[in-house]
Amino acid sequence: MRITDLLSKESILLNAAPKDKSEAIDMLVGLQAKSGRIKDVETYKKGILAREDMSSTAVGEGIAIPHAKSEAVAEPSLAAMTVPGGVDYEALDGEPSDLLFMIAAPNDGDVHLDVLSRLMTLLMDEDFRAKLTAAKDKDEFLSAIDEAEKAKYPDEPAKAGEDNNSDRIKVLAVTACPTGIAHTYMAAEALEKAGKKLGITIKVETNGSGGAKNVLTAEEIANCDGIIVAADKSVEMARFEGKKVIATKVSDGIKIPEELIERIEKGDAPVYHSEGGATASTVSSGNESFGRKIYKHLMNGVSNMLPFTVAGGIFIALAFLIDTIAGAPQDASFGTFTPVAAFFKTIGGYAFNFMIPVLAGYIGKSIADRPGFLVGLVGGMLATTGSTFANVAGDVPSGFLGALLAGFAGGYLMLGLEKLCDKMPRALNGIKPVLIYPLAGLGIIAVLMCAVNPLMGMLNTAISDFLSSMGATSKILLGTVLGAMMSIDMGGPFNKAAYVFGTAAIASGNYDIMAAVMIGGMVPPIAIALSTTFFKSRWTEEERKSGPVNYIMGLSFITEGAIPYAAADPLRVIPSCMIGAGVAGGLSMAFNCTLMAPHGGIFVFAVVGNWPMYLLALAVGSVVSMLLLTLLKKKKTVNKPEKN
Repeated sequence: MRITDLLSKESILLNAAPKDKSEAIDMLVGLQAKSGRIKDVETYKKGILAREDMSSTAVGEGIAIPHAKSEAVAEPSLAAMTVPGGVDYEALDGEPSDLLFMIAAPNDGDVHLDVLSRLMTLLMDEDFRAKLTAAKDKDEFLSAIDEAEKAKYPDEPAKAGEDNNSDRIKVLAVTACPTGIAHTYMAAEALEKAGKKLGITIKVETNGSGGAKNVLTAEEIANCDGIIVAADKSVEMARFEGKKVIATKVSDGIKIPEELIERIEKGDAPVYHSEGGATASTVSSGNESFGRKIYKHLMNGVSNMLPFTVAGGIFIALAFLIDTIAGAPQDASFGTFTPVAAFFKTIGGYAFNFMIPVLAGYIGKSIADRPGFLVGLVGGMLATTGSTFANVAGDVPSGFLGALLAGFAGGYLMLGLEKLCDKMPRALNGIKPVLIYPLAGLGIIAVLMCAVNPLMGMLNTAISDFLSSMGATSKILLGTVLGAMMSIDMGGPFNKAAYVFGTAAIASGNYDIMAAVMIGGMVPPIAIALSTTFFKSRWTEEERKSGPVNYIMGLSFITEGAIPYAAADPLRVIPSCMIGAGVAGGLSMAFNCTLMAPHGGIFVFAVVGNWPMYLLALAVGSVVSMLLLTLLKKKKTVNKPEKN
């Protein structure tokens, strides 16, 4: 939004002569009232005076910018006044102010901050200030602002919001998935396509693995009709205070984008209020089931854990590969026998050791924000070592399960602690986040893990021993189940549960489970690519064009490449992929294939134990799924052009 959108001729006064600051404020409030955007002048003026009581809004260099964010403001607006000779506005430099702007902003949004920032940027130019103070009439005053603004911000439309608001973005969206690889961008693309189809302007922020892109601005949030948050992990929600928000799964952004956009345009969305705000109703927590909230907290931990898991695991796998090529003995020194291998093993070990503490830390952070991060992180570290309590409860690390408990229990305990601290004197508010929360939280998690470590440690050890003792038949069944789980929802809860189980098994030294997990995730996209290549009649023209991309995605272990096909025909595609993935996972176990790297697809086949049979298992599973797809899916009718 441009400054000239908020400033009308009626709200400009040139060559004014207020006697003092109080009279200057009265004159500016009067100008704001003329704009017709103030519902209650007295309430608005109280807001202006309350802001001045905190500190003077005169910034020096002859400039003063009083402002208020108030329920009395119907729409954001500006008032401006020039004062030859200046007025004492209590500026820090002691100089009188001869150029005054007053900003009126409604409660829902941060328009005043955007306008304040833009004004300050322009007013740093001494020549620009001189033009304003020397303006002979209001047209010249507005023309000087318009000229400077166009020069500084040339890419913006000059009158955003005019012509029935045709230039404003009506619907905003945020997409995010735990890994930030495929779901995030597929949902964004689906929403953008749906917006174009419906003729509704939309902008989508993606919270991917490389960070947030196409970030929504405060101005866009203030002016939009509503926001769609299609996310399976925590995203920044406080910025949407007072706006209509639909919070849903990232898969809904892929499957029903038109429905979500239409709901926003119909006003069928609750108003978001952050916890501790004016009401207790919240979109992100109050309207979600407990199970959904638990899943989102877990996925927030998993998404932040993945870089440590993948990078560390591949470095360790490279160490074993180097020693294998060097002919190192298969003893306790394997993986560190050669200097190069030792380098990769050490660095990978450092990254891998952070995996479980980071998981617990970000689960705690998702639940209780920053106070929960310390509790979860330390709890996760104690779960991996157990040595802190050697003299109290035995040196028994509780591992992955203990870290999960530390993240969730620590996060919710910190929420309880924060509520208790709400009753403390306000004078202590400043030290709560830096002293009280960390100190009490650290004590709480220490006592908790002292009690939990022995019990979870025994359970963790029992699971590891059970997996190690499983017979051939049992392992084949386990591999089949894990492979099928990777294809049930292709990146959803079942998929992530199988993947987390595989990475936890790597940490415990069981490498065959991860092999079954990865191969199960590779089958669906490869099977679909094969089917669109060799059985074209079962697919639409658009599906056939996109099919070859799934060769790359499948070989790279990105299961999400199959999602558009599964979403279009779930009753046929999902069972076909599940069966093929289950076959591949079972064969991987039957062939005693192992994998020490938690990701990478074909790029880490060099560190796969018994890789020729692993490749065979992948091929068999993919072909089985391809044949089932061909059998279950009906031929597509093609409209042939009529002959003349």
